[in-house]
Order: sequence, then C-alpha cells, then structure tokens
Amino acid sequence: MAAGPDARTLKTLGQLSTIGLAFVFALVLGFGAGFWLDGQLGTSPWLSLLGFAMGLAAGVLNVVRTMQSVAATERSRPPAVPPAPSGQP
Repeated sequence: MAAGPDARTLKTLGQLSTIGLAFVFALVLGFGAGFWLDGQLGTSPWLSLLGFAMGLAAGVLNVVRTMQSVAATERSRPPAVPPAPSGQP
C-alpha cells in the first residue's frame, strides 16, 4: 500500500502553486496604482510604466523568495530510502 504525501510535501506544493497568482497580482497591483496616479496627476503613461516596473520587481522578488524557501525545505529533507529487496527476482 502506497503512503500518501507527507505534510512537508503538501506545504511545498502549496508554496509552488501560489507563485503564478502572486506574480500576476503584483503586476496588476503595481500597474493599477500607477494608472490611478496618472489619472490623478495627469502624468500618463509614466506612472503606469513605473508602477508596472515596480510590480514586476516585486513579483520577481516574491518568486525568488518562494523558491529559496522551497529549496531550503528540500535540502533539509532526508534522502529517500529505497524499499528493501524482497528476495524474489
């Protein structure tokens, strides 16, 4: 009978599954803030572009931090032990 995934594996999957959503959210939030400020200050399109660039930087930083966390979790995991041979060919 196969064992199910352990808690550490589920945590890793959860962290990795949020990368795309968090990246897009940072881009949209940065661009949206810049777009709103452009409307308020009449500086179109400069603050939109700046907001997009800042959102991109925040998204990349979030991906790097998540990947470092996952890598640290995986490094601390003990190596998998193969099953003992059953003695039959």
